[in-house]
Amino acid sequence: MSLALTLVLLLLAVGAAGFANWRERRPRELGRPPLISYTAVQMIALVVALLMAAHLVSLLTGHQLVSRFLH
Repeated sequence: MSLALTLVLLLLAVGAAGFANWRERRPRELGRPPLISYTAVQMIALVVALLMAAHLVSLLTGHQLVSRFLH
């Protein structure tokens, strides 16, 4: 994956997490549950942002991130 695509996905994920956070904090009318679980959207977006940040680090340093548990 290229550097530009990684940055775009990182920014989209952070934006989606921010949007989901904003939508979750808005007051709702009683008896009208949300159609989408914005908490779940926020958690998925944060996981994607974390993965893209790790990939960005490996792209910028030139070293692949390796797990400590595989050795």
